[in-house]
Amino acid sequence: MRLSISKSKNATSYYVKKDVTIDGKRTSKIIEKLGTAAELEKKLGGRDPEEWAREYVEELNRLEKEGREPVVIAKYSPSKLINKGEQRSFNGGYLFLQKLYHGLGLHKICTEITKKYKFEYNLDSIISRLLYGRILFPSSKLSTYELSSQLIEPPNFKLHQIYRALEIIAKEADFIQSTLYKNSLKLSKRNTGVLYYDCTNYFFEIEQEEGLKQYGFSKEHKPNPIVQMGLFMDGDGIPLAFSITPGNTNEQVTMKPLEKKILSDFELSRFVVCTDAGLASNSNRRFNNQAGRAFITTQSIKKLKGFLKEWALEPKGWRLAGSTKNYDICELDEEKYKEEIFYKERWIKEDGLEQKLIVTYSIKYRDYHRQVRDSQIQRAIDTLDKNPSKISKHRQNDYKRFIEKKNCTNDGEIAEKEIYSLNSDLIKSEAAYDGFYAVCTNLEEEAAEITKINRRRWEIEECFRIMKDEFKARPVYLKRDDRITAHFTTCFMALLIYRLLEKKLEDKFTCDTIVKSLRNMNFLESKGYGYIPSYTRNDFTDALHKAFGFRTDYEIVTLKQMKKIFKDTKSN
Repeated sequence: MRLSISKSKNATSYYVKKDVTIDGKRTSKIIEKLGTAAELEKKLGGRDPEEWAREYVEELNRLEKEGREPVVIAKYSPSKLINKGEQRSFNGGYLFLQKLYHGLGLHKICTEITKKYKFEYNLDSIISRLLYGRILFPSSKLSTYELSSQLIEPPNFKLHQIYRALEIIAKEADFIQSTLYKNSLKLSKRNTGVLYYDCTNYFFEIEQEEGLKQYGFSKEHKPNPIVQMGLFMDGDGIPLAFSITPGNTNEQVTMKPLEKKILSDFELSRFVVCTDAGLASNSNRRFNNQAGRAFITTQSIKKLKGFLKEWALEPKGWRLAGSTKNYDICELDEEKYKEEIFYKERWIKEDGLEQKLIVTYSIKYRDYHRQVRDSQIQRAIDTLDKNPSKISKHRQNDYKRFIEKKNCTNDGEIAEKEIYSLNSDLIKSEAAYDGFYAVCTNLEEEAAEITKINRRRWEIEECFRIMKDEFKARPVYLKRDDRITAHFTTCFMALLIYRLLEKKLEDKFTCDTIVKSLRNMNFLESKGYGYIPSYTRNDFTDALHKAFGFRTDYEIVTLKQMKKIFKDTKSN
């Protein structure tokens, strides 16, 4: 800032001026009018106005250097129209994602890939905007390109370059994953002693099968072609690696190839793989019964051999962790033991593979089962009362399974009408399994420790829910296989950044709160002065700023402060 003196025939006026850049052009703006010489002499009691003015400007410069200078915003006129097409509001929530993006070294990964293929477009700008967009305003590639202009820092690429970049991202998907894992170790320790694996699928708004897009069992029961995504997650819920396979692939065969990549590319060797029953083929268990690896997998009690099922459901012989006493679950004081988890275990050998079968029982889990089933039975009764003839095929766990249809009388004669009723036998048979849960493992650890590890499988299911619901990863509209792979690679990277953000915030906020708050962290630009926050400061924004070490919630963030924030978020 500098002092500007304007002399006219009648008066000498003093102003504070500052050089600013507006729309890429350097110009001078009057920051403050100090007054005329006569006004200042009267105000200062005869002191030299120019001397005082120069001291005042020096003080302003000192405060500016310390980041504490007051900002006098230019006057706005209620009769002056804003410039047509001028953007005045920008999102700054991405700055916190940018800090993690650079912390993971994604900008360096982009540099390596660019050197390899020698293209001229800015891959770093493209990938970063695809990731920020996937978290903040998930949409198509065209919309992501358009919405990127809402960020304080403008994008540096053209729309057609996004589609060129997708081809490269697909080719380098394995390199990106393995490098991200190694780089993530610099941000925080990774819990790779236990790896969780699950598989889901995503549907397309088309009917024609082609390439990866194939008809298969849709977990969302959509009559469309799908692709499958297998995902490994570490013991802290942070994504580790993923793969994309055709929709008609048996999900049991998707785990081993991806695990082999982890063994070779991630330089991991000893870990426990935790899966659900649907992925626990004998082949997968055997694969993780060697070279220091192990497995924990859920086991359907209904599918156990008769003698094992009888043993599992037997009321006697149950124990509590840390106790040698045997319990009969039919004689428990339900209030006293409502929060406890009872267990029994035994080693079994099937097809030459030795594994430990652990069965748990919980009164609380039993009550949950009963509550869910009672609700479904009531829905079945309501359907019977209204219009049972409209009942169509149902899914395995649909409430309609409790409604049975008979077309003949008890005497075996053909009935004139279909008869619908509750299937009491099915209700009774399902109730026998209330409160029970089983896993198989080749580990020799205590049952309590095994079940504790297995209980964290919900986090990988949450990863899929975040991608589907928050990141809008489906339906997929891309056609080419390489672009489909690239789409899910960006979804994976966005999920990794988001999970690290959750961890940095110590898991104190819900996904909905985090995403909506970042999306709403908007700023009004005051050209030449800085950015005025238009969001509400709250517990979340306070925690966010504390976790990342910089603040955007001052009454105004000056241009100098914002440049410092840009530098801080890209410092890795």
